Amino acid sequence: MFDELDRRTRLTANQIKILAAAIIGDALEFFDYFLIGFVLAFLIGPWKLTFGQSAIVLMSSGLGAILGAYAWGWLADRIGRRIVFIGTVLNFSIATGLLYFTPDNGWIYLTVMRFFVGTGVGGLYCVDLPLVQEFMPSSRRGFVGGLVTCVIPLGVGVGAVLGAFTGADQWRMLFAIGVLPALLVLLIRLWVPESPRWLCRQGRYEEARKSLAWALQVAPSSLAMPTAADAGPVVTANWLDLFKYPRSLVVSWLGNAGAQTGVYGITLWAPSLFVLLLKVSPQQASKMMILLSIFGFIGRVSFSYFSELMGRRKAGGLLGFGAGLLTIVAGYHYNVMWGDWSAFWLILALTFFFADGGFAIVGPYAAEIWPSHLRTSGMGSAYGFGGIGKILGPLGLALIVGSNNYLKPDVPLPEIPLALIYLGCWFLMAGIVYYFFGIETRGKSIEEIDRELNAGAAAVTATARVREA
Repeated sequence: MFDELDRRTRLTANQIKILAAAIIGDALEFFDYFLIGFVLAFLIGPWKLTFGQSAIVLMSSGLGAILGAYAWGWLADRIGRRIVFIGTVLNFSIATGLLYFTPDNGWIYLTVMRFFVGTGVGGLYCVDLPLVQEFMPSSRRGFVGGLVTCVIPLGVGVGAVLGAFTGADQWRMLFAIGVLPALLVLLIRLWVPESPRWLCRQGRYEEARKSLAWALQVAPSSLAMPTAADAGPVVTANWLDLFKYPRSLVVSWLGNAGAQTGVYGITLWAPSLFVLLLKVSPQQASKMMILLSIFGFIGRVSFSYFSELMGRRKAGGLLGFGAGLLTIVAGYHYNVMWGDWSAFWLILALTFFFADGGFAIVGPYAAEIWPSHLRTSGMGSAYGFGGIGKILGPLGLALIVGSNNYLKPDVPLPEIPLALIYLGCWFLMAGIVYYFFGIETRGKSIEEIDRELNAGAAAVTATARVREA
């Protein structure tokens, strides 16, 4: 049945509907997630927030994303992709809407609600990519997986545009708008069926055939009915099974940790740094973020092609080395002007081509290198472990920049280069992991990847038993 899927070279209208639902979901979830960066630029002055308080607000969603990625990812392997997709959208939309009721100087309330936003965002990212990939032919899986992530910078860009035209006393309206993604649930219910591969692993073969037939827009009877031998044994996801795949674990966990620490450290702090370093208004800082979002979008489209052109390993290495070096260069140009333009701003925009654009590799690749019965659990674990970057990025920069005056809201400028070196080294670690330790999945069917990974896991288990004996 899945051989018929892999023979396809073009996507059907129904496959495009599934792709569109995931694309819209990712754009809206990260619009919600990164709203705090723009709102904080409005609050850091009037509320007299210290670096410590600001870092707690920013990293709270990271804590939530860690929990959400593990929990929602595990659930998606247990109860199905579709229902978890719906649950995560409702999770982050409602939590964002509740931020409208943040009281003045209520940074603790802001922190708590941001935690719940993070749980939803961490979960959705770990289920929509595997869901889309399981409906796509092998020849298109890398590009389509990257395409799902391409609109994330546009979600950030929408937040930047809204922030640029929001009055200083109207920041709560940004959170009110953030509840709108809940409407996406209607599209999911209409457009997105359950994954045929997940259904096969549950022994629900007729439902699997109907699901794939809908996607391919053919009669179910035209597809071969899968059997237990074809689909493999019915497997119940066990989270501890992740440790049977050490290479998948190392590459996906450390790759995510490096990339997320770097990009979240920059993205969440950039609007406030523009306000504090370049002495611009919060509205102007939001406008400056639009350029970074544009470069991020161009980067994601480019890396979607790179994943098929040069393979996942090399593209991941390009992400890490390019973003790492440019982040460090930006740190040493924080006070340099090129004519009337800030070198810090322009170099960060170029950095985003690699740092943000490379996430067209990070997410899809983290799903590809796990076997089918652990795909969302594995990706969730990787995104969850990488979620420490949502803490280490914002908090690390705050500790370095505010190292001598952590409780004051001013910036000791000489520490800026060291803070950007810190973030750059995380990117470089990701590049090393992907390039030197990565598992190449370009051009391989999901079934081929499963066989290779399971053979490796069997070898690891056999070696362990020999050692025990």
